[in-house]
Amino acid sequence: MNIRNRISLYFSLTTILVSGVGFLLIYLLFSANREEEFQMRQKQKVQMTLEMLAQVKQADGKLIEEIDMLTIHDMYDEKLLLFNGNKVLIYSSIDDVPIHFPERILAQLTPENRWVEAKDGLYDVVGAYLMYKGKSFYGISKAYDKFGYKKLQFLGLILIITFISIVLVVIVTSFYLSKKITERLSTVTRKITEYNFEENYTPIEITYSRDEVSLLTQQFNKLMKRMNEVFSFQKHAVHHISHELKTPISILVSNFEKIESETDLTKIKALIQVQKEDTKSLSEIINALLEIAKTESGTTLKQNKIRIDELIFDVAEELKKIYPAFQFLIDYATHTESENQLTIFANKRLIKSVLMNLMQNAILYSTENKSKVLIGANEKSIQLIFENSGTPISENEIHYLFQHFFRGENSVGKRGFGLGLVLVHKIITLHNGTISYQANDQQNTFLITIPLS
Repeated sequence: MNIRNRISLYFSLTTILVSGVGFLLIYLLFSANREEEFQMRQKQKVQMTLEMLAQVKQADGKLIEEIDMLTIHDMYDEKLLLFNGNKVLIYSSIDDVPIHFPERILAQLTPENRWVEAKDGLYDVVGAYLMYKGKSFYGISKAYDKFGYKKLQFLGLILIITFISIVLVVIVTSFYLSKKITERLSTVTRKITEYNFEENYTPIEITYSRDEVSLLTQQFNKLMKRMNEVFSFQKHAVHHISHELKTPISILVSNFEKIESETDLTKIKALIQVQKEDTKSLSEIINALLEIAKTESGTTLKQNKIRIDELIFDVAEELKKIYPAFQFLIDYATHTESENQLTIFANKRLIKSVLMNLMQNAILYSTENKSKVLIGANEKSIQLIFENSGTPISENEIHYLFQHFFRGENSVGKRGFGLGLVLVHKIITLHNGTISYQANDQQNTFLITIPLS
């Protein structure tokens, strides 16, 4: 049974049960009150009759008959018996309603026990011990409370009709209220059931409040956001690695085949050196791809303060160990007034990968053993200019420069995977920067702009 039906069932049963018990209690209390009130009337009737008899000095039959005619209409189906102190009958009303076993009632009546109540079907039977002008008397009255029972019957009918009406109203109301109460919960449940990891993450819309459904929805959104990030990271990582590393791995395999077919030891050593460089480059590509996949899956890019000029000098030192003959001329294009103008918030590994790619390209594509790196800064951004002499990219090829596996005519005979500039473009874009290329008279220039904040 779902929550909605449980709420409806429990609410209905509770309300109906409470109403039923309340109405039954009202009926029983009214019945007890009717009985008590009618018995008091019977006692008063006994007292009044006794007083009337005591005032008659000579109680002949005609006078007694007149007393009966005066009192016969006081109660419906009544029988009244009066006894003196010796429990001898001194008066009996003319009604023919029988009183069964009056001796038992008389036996119970004493000066200490002055009141006896009994029921004979629907008839109320009472016995009373009375004192009048110093004398003891006993009275027994049996009567049917016609008007009291009619009122009780009418009350019972009203209570039954009211109870049935309440039952119907409660059932309809409980169904409506349970629907309203569980409507949002049902919506959340349905959306959770229909949630699809293959689709883009869309949080469940909620009206912010402090009820349990809103809190549950918020926690579910947080959980699904995290799950979606993990799922997206897995999907993007696999996609990037499988799609973008096919060509690099093929190149590495091709290098191994060349080494395997070569017999000249000198050439083998040279090929091994090339393989080492390509493997290191592939390692950098994999690291960059993993970081990019994390970001594309929704994970916040980890950023720290970086002195961009110090990082450029570090990369130049690393490349100098591999290419000792090549020289990087690093200079500041503009005067920097403070250290903050050279400090950016960025992912150090990715920015280093950008610098490594561009500076290594300068080494591979330069016709001279030198390249120039200019560092410029203003209040809003840092500009990095990488210049090297060499065959420029044609205007027709510039549009494809940052596409996967593109290699221009100037790359003939050069090692590479065709992924370096693609990753550079993605990384710069992730840092809200821009990268552009200009070719001018045997000069290749890359301009990078990275905002300071």
